[in-house]
Amino acid sequence: MAGYFELVDAPDGGYRVRLIDGSGNLMAISVTFPTKRAAAAGVTRAREIAGTGLIRDISASQDSAPLKQPPVRQHATSPKNIGVLGSGRPAGVIGHKRARTHL
Repeated sequence: MAGYFELVDAPDGGYRVRLIDGSGNLMAISVTFPTKRAAAAGVTRAREIAGTGLIRDISASQDSAPLKQPPVRQHATSPKNIGVLGSGRPAGVIGHKRARTHL
């Protein structure tokens, strides 16, 4: 199962976006956005980066094997089916028409 993005209140005001994997585990949390619209734009940017972004290892670790880049997968979901973060409702899974809301 695919993961999803959650829009949550930031402790210092504004909103943050959490990336949750298909098992319900927290994978990442965003910076603080001032508005829900800005948070939704952040999700759009994250989707674009995640689809093509390379792994940059700037850690101090000296693991024996270099990182291999995973193959780039083409996203089969058309933009019209992508769920959008709405006013207080969860964004839902990408491509799930029922979760679609408007800002």
